[in-house]
Amino acid sequence: MEDKKKLLWEILVPKFSNNRKRFRISFHKNWDREVEKVSGGLTILRTAKGRWINPDKRLFVDEMIPVRISCSEKDIEKIMNFTLKYYNQESVFCYLVSDKVKILKRKKK
Repeated sequence: MEDKKKLLWEILVPKFSNNRKRFRISFHKNWDREVEKVSGGLTILRTAKGRWINPDKRLFVDEMIPVRISCSEKDIEKIMNFTLKYYNQESVFCYLVSDKVKILKRKKK
């Protein structure tokens, strides 16, 4: 069976809930473990600041954690759905970083 094509994605994970309560590190680490089960790994980047307006014209000012994940499009959709529910968000933002992913592994001796 052919492997699913892996792509490099970046998803933005919220640092705070919608009522401005900071998520605990242990809460984030549980998300990390669940995502690792789907993708096999992830890279967590430094916090970023963002602003967006929802369809009701409400401004959201967020601190987000960019996370890079190498997985198939089907898998990133699973991760996005999980993230939406897990963090109880109105939306989840994810984008393709690269459609070419190379991994070089050391040969076993």
